[in-house]
Amino acid sequence: MRKKRSLPAAPAVCLGRRRFVQGLAMGGVAAGLGLNSRALWAGSDTVQKIPSLKGTSFDLAIGRTVVNFTGTPSVGTLVNGSLPAPILRWREGDTVTLRVKNNLPETSSIHWHGIVLPSAMDGVPHIADGFQGIAPGETFTYRFQVRQSGTFWYHSHSGFQEQTGLYGPIVIEPREPEPFTYDRDYVVMLSDWTDEDPAVVYAKLKKMSDYYNFVERTHADLMKDLREKGLSRTWAERKMWLQMRMSQRDLADVSGYTYTFLMNGQTPADGWTGLFRKGEKVRLRFINGAAMSFFDVRIPGLKMTVVAADGRYVEPVTVDEFRIGVAETYDVIVEPDEAAYTIFAQSIDRSGYARGTLTPHPGLKAEVPAMDPVPNLTMTDMGMDMSAMHMGGMHMNGMEMGGMKMDGMRMKGMEHSMHRMGKGSMQGMDHSMHGMGDMPGPGMGRAGRSMAGMGARGMKHSPSKPLHPSDFTARPVKHASTEYGPQVDMRAQAPRYRLDDPGVGLRDNGRRVLTYADLRRLGGTDDPRDPDREIELHLTGNMERYMWSINGVKFADAEPLRWKLGERLRITFVNDTMMNHPMHLHGMWSDLESGDDDFLPRKHTVVVQPGSRISYRVTVDAPGGWAYHCHLLYHMLGMFREVQVG
Repeated sequence: MRKKRSLPAAPAVCLGRRRFVQGLAMGGVAAGLGLNSRALWAGSDTVQKIPSLKGTSFDLAIGRTVVNFTGTPSVGTLVNGSLPAPILRWREGDTVTLRVKNNLPETSSIHWHGIVLPSAMDGVPHIADGFQGIAPGETFTYRFQVRQSGTFWYHSHSGFQEQTGLYGPIVIEPREPEPFTYDRDYVVMLSDWTDEDPAVVYAKLKKMSDYYNFVERTHADLMKDLREKGLSRTWAERKMWLQMRMSQRDLADVSGYTYTFLMNGQTPADGWTGLFRKGEKVRLRFINGAAMSFFDVRIPGLKMTVVAADGRYVEPVTVDEFRIGVAETYDVIVEPDEAAYTIFAQSIDRSGYARGTLTPHPGLKAEVPAMDPVPNLTMTDMGMDMSAMHMGGMHMNGMEMGGMKMDGMRMKGMEHSMHRMGKGSMQGMDHSMHGMGDMPGPGMGRAGRSMAGMGARGMKHSPSKPLHPSDFTARPVKHASTEYGPQVDMRAQAPRYRLDDPGVGLRDNGRRVLTYADLRRLGGTDDPRDPDREIELHLTGNMERYMWSINGVKFADAEPLRWKLGERLRITFVNDTMMNHPMHLHGMWSDLESGDDDFLPRKHTVVVQPGSRISYRVTVDAPGGWAYHCHLLYHMLGMFREVQVG
């Protein structure tokens, strides 16, 4: 008999300020549910299927279940004994009732990600109106009208339960015919699994932020650089990164050497399988339900036509590959022939992958491609545009930086100007957001993600690169203050809009890669009004202590953001770190400013690239309390805000 184990107490994710869930004790295993991953998915046709529930009334039970993805039995937090949780199939216009029973020894919850509903039904303890979570042994009934269609998902907003398996897909059938056709429809849910207790993972990151980084540059990389770049250039580049105390391989907090990446609950060894017949169009609904992992997705030999992003239709765009951030969804149409194809989703740091197979026969598999080389972060990812820049005798183009001199981690003799998105007056901008101003930034410690740039003075935007169409008048650089670390100036001085940048590891890889600049709302912008005011939020952190924050203030110390019902906001995020942050606003849509005001794509999760800025508009149409946070689970404790709409 397997010995029971207990997890140490962990602070709850997404609770009210200074509120914590006590205990994350594993307790016992749900009776009769001691299944491994193969048993959960075994079907008579040998094709694995996620259980599916359809209708308007649902009974969901949250409990502990033994799973085995790695050869070692572990305990997961599952819904109805399923990982992922069952697919919930709703219909637009219906009113759904979901009775959620909590069989855990601690408080739990379910948040319906991307679903527009009343605050009281949103499922975030101590922030959603009147919702305190679901106590052990209790049942909470969610009831709301479905006012949208498309691909969404649901997950826990308590403790680290999402990391241990409490997540599942939502598919909403539209009332009106869709603007495209297909013959088969599959959910493809990506996730990351670890046998380690997530509280232990978090504790290790707090003690050593690069504990799980196993892709650092090696002697072999040094020899390769020497052969390709020569001694002078290699030395200059390495010296620069060392003097900045940063790593070019600081790509993911937790790597595939710790995680097992899953596709519909299947490991890479087994892989998920989807069947088709020759001549059929297949719709694949990709959902990133991972706790911490970005995936780069492609199907070698097949083009993918993206038809929806975050559940909303976009003008079709055909690509070879796309990056999907944590909590994002993309719907694509593919047209396979008689061959088998591998659905390949490699992690952003190339430390592992999830895979599946599209095949006309269950026994026919396709070759699994090799992973791409581990990418290196560049000066672009530090918020610096190095194209066509000259400094003394140094030509900074393509990272040719021989003779570079560092002085107190500042580059001298450079000029910069800052541009922000949107048209109209600078009046009305909300400067009340905790510590905005011309203040020296924090010392970000050893790790490069928190560099948030370098005090690069006088950097100019490259004249060869046009500004974003909605950029307007230059303004002084402003950065967030912070409560962490020594006062050393290490802030990204010229974060740019980089909507056409696919991101580190995907640039110039020979494949057509989707970018945010490709997304255009099908049918036009929902709310064409200009913003009434702008709020600028800086994404900040201290990697030495693994502390994440917004405007230098962690969630426990922050006041709520207060928005006025009916107003139209522009939210501008400036990423002062070297890590991608998928920012999720509950309850309201985010209309991404992608360059054409008439076709703003509507999203619920927006990825802010390292050292960059991005803007979107929000119609404040949902009264009550809402969560607003980075969707990387171990960042969420600090990089989080409560929004109050009144």
